[in-house]
Amino acid sequence: MTDRPDLTNLPSYRPPRRSVFSARRIALMASVVAGLGIAVHGFSPSTSPSELFSSPAHAQVNNEVRKVERPVGFADIVERVKPSVISVKVNIKEKTASNDDGDDSSSPFQPGSPMERFFRRFGGPDGFPGQKGGRGRVVQGQGSGFFISADGFAVTNNHVVDGADKVEVTTDDGKTYTAKVIGTDQRTDLALIKVEGSSNFPFAKLADSKPRIGDWVLAVGNPFGLGGTVTAGIVSASGRDIGNGPYDDFIQIDAPVNKGNSGGPAFDTNGEVMGVNTAIYSPSGGSVGIAFSIPASTVKSVVAQLKDKGSVSRGWIGVQIQPVTSDIADSLGMKKAEGALVAEPQANGPAAKAGIESGDVITSVNGESVKDARELARTIGGMAPGATVKLNVLHKGQDKVVNLTLGQLPNTIEAKADTDKDSGKGASRGTDVPKLGMTVAPADSVAGAGKEGVVVTEVDPKSAAAERGFKEGDVILEVGGKSVSTAGEVRDAINTARTDNKNSVLMRVKSGGQSRFVAVPIAKG
Repeated sequence: MTDRPDLTNLPSYRPPRRSVFSARRIALMASVVAGLGIAVHGFSPSTSPSELFSSPAHAQVNNEVRKVERPVGFADIVERVKPSVISVKVNIKEKTASNDDGDDSSSPFQPGSPMERFFRRFGGPDGFPGQKGGRGRVVQGQGSGFFISADGFAVTNNHVVDGADKVEVTTDDGKTYTAKVIGTDQRTDLALIKVEGSSNFPFAKLADSKPRIGDWVLAVGNPFGLGGTVTAGIVSASGRDIGNGPYDDFIQIDAPVNKGNSGGPAFDTNGEVMGVNTAIYSPSGGSVGIAFSIPASTVKSVVAQLKDKGSVSRGWIGVQIQPVTSDIADSLGMKKAEGALVAEPQANGPAAKAGIESGDVITSVNGESVKDARELARTIGGMAPGATVKLNVLHKGQDKVVNLTLGQLPNTIEAKADTDKDSGKGASRGTDVPKLGMTVAPADSVAGAGKEGVVVTEVDPKSAAAERGFKEGDVILEVGGKSVSTAGEVRDAINTARTDNKNSVLMRVKSGGQSRFVAVPIAKG
């Protein structure tokens, strides 16, 4: 027999390829199977492919996969709660046509507020453009809502039905009913309507517990007039203030909410309503993942009053308040920036009659600490007019207790006074206050500035005063707790604060008819 030549020394020599199921490849496959939690027995590199895929291990893989639980969805919850959600359609015949520039005075919100911009972006009651007819025009709008009782009471947004001549609702099964507006509350943007035609409507329950950040949320409504739609997300924040008013306490969710969803419910995983979807933040008009819902606790309180008397009565103490910032707290000698600073008590209001003054800080109500100005507004607003409350007040560095009887918050929202644009004209340039970077003059020397305080005639744009929002025409009434009428008195008060080792000096400033306190940092030396 001829000897076979030795080819292993040749440069081009390569060992013969092994079977596709080499020991290494089969070992890797075995590790994958083991990674799935499968026990493989009697397995070796010599196992053939047919033995591998017909072994008991393969059967066990199929059995285990069939036992894997599918991801939990929301179908069961949606099936239970969706029948309680309604589509709300309104017709509003406007008394006057829009201005030629397209501006419309029909918005129920404060000019410039986020809610007003939301209203105008969508063109009417949640976004459906007006249809001109006759001398005025008829605005058709659609929103959402939900039943809260079997006899037809339902909740939606005030801005959905405000001023409506006709309200119709369509239920989940496609039936249409006429609805009557029972009452509305502009301050919380809630409305209660009554649907006639049945006494057995499916209804939703308002949640008793407050949602936690990170909880699942389901938004159900009528976006873009498409009919009942469900979106899911989580609670991304709570206690949000979007600048709509002193009672802002919104839940922020990231479940997609679009125009037409307003007034619809936000459900938790128990199938209870955690909030009423009201507004979105959106540069484009569509959902970008930030929506705001009115908490169920607020809805309960407001709806109860609307059902009882068609309106909401709130307690009132008659003060203009503002937050206590860290600079203000330092100026007042407070250890923590908490409570509500009284900028100005209203003449003849309950607070003024009880002796509360500008510069006082309300720190608690009936023994419950007040975190900030918004919490004070919500706490007092949630009480009935005529109730007696005990306020703890920091007055000129001393704690005192004030007892007063709540008045009733006026239903009309008072307009802010306009700043007199000519108030600085014809006045002397004034006297510099170099430590603050502004020039002031006695108020009685400037037309329209009043008789008290000093008016700001010039502000250095790079100064501490400019950083704190001072502008020409502002009137400084107090500095460091003392009334001022000349530039010299302003400088003296600043020097006193510096001598007392204060980092900032507190000023009471009147701007646009409203008073506020401003803490201005002072330079040392």
